Amino acid sequence: MKPLNSMSEIFQKLRTRSLGAALLGAAIAAMSAPAFAATPVEVLVEGTVHQALFAIDFVGDKGMAVGDDGEVQATEDGGRTWKQAKLPTEMAMLGLDFDRGRILVVGQSGVVLRSDAPGKWEKVDSDTDKRLFSVSANANGFAVAVGEFGAIILSNDGGSTWTQQEMDWLEIGTDGGAEPHLYSVFVGEDDVVTLVGEFGLILRSLDKGQSWNVVNTAEASLFAIEIRDDGKGFAVGQDGYALKTRDRGETWEALDVGSKAILNGVHSSPNGHVVVSAMREMMISEDGGETWRALDNIEVTTVWYVGVSASSNGVLAVGQGGRILKVGS
Repeated sequence: MKPLNSMSEIFQKLRTRSLGAALLGAAIAAMSAPAFAATPVEVLVEGTVHQALFAIDFVGDKGMAVGDDGEVQATEDGGRTWKQAKLPTEMAMLGLDFDRGRILVVGQSGVVLRSDAPGKWEKVDSDTDKRLFSVSANANGFAVAVGEFGAIILSNDGGSTWTQQEMDWLEIGTDGGAEPHLYSVFVGEDDVVTLVGEFGLILRSLDKGQSWNVVNTAEASLFAIEIRDDGKGFAVGQDGYALKTRDRGETWEALDVGSKAILNGVHSSPNGHVVVSAMREMMISEDGGETWRALDNIEVTTVWYVGVSASSNGVLAVGQGGRILKVGS
């Protein structure tokens, strides 16, 4: 298998100031998404051309978005209003897991920030200096973050301490044992870990990251994954590559989303609505991924979006120019 362009290389071509990433904001499965008949969009927050937001996540109506230069945007009303703040780092923060009692943020140079209270952040030792793209944790305090060149770090105490997981990539089957960039991870409440990355890799662990099963490979990289509580989920990536699972990530089926764009993020809801963010494109499905259409709106076709999540205010996407975009009514 030949290594493909990493997400950071793609973003560098679009925006030399930032190192980009393909991230996933985890979605709230029980929350119903709005109807997409006309699919209006609304820019809720817009920064300068030098800003970028990479990840967004909600618990109920409390949410957060993180991005370049340690920027953070926070909301307590479902994203109707936002308050900008600053994390204790100058690094671009690329991944976010927002929970009721704990927030984890990861980014460049292996930076991991942890918060147990609003506005109070602790920088913890991540056991790596590799760029981290994504983090996911469950209610048991088991957390996994992934990043460049095969980086996987594990925590069993809610992100207070981390250990780097050594991987035998030659045994896993990458070409010559190449260390693939790993772009997105999901940790289930049953401690099952599913992650995606270069070479179309989908890896699954049933023993908290001690061993891994390869459940998918392909030519195109995968940049984002989500798996809902009902076991259904999606993975999306390069060249319009998209997959769907119905069994919590054990098996995957290919989808034709009608696009060849770089797909960066995905959110779906039990009522069948799916939103996929992309480079100057956004794909919408209203039937659980059976059929798709592109969202034709200048606020979408002229910029890129990455993270996608949902609140009672609708589906929200973040991206270029520090934008937070509401998709749907």
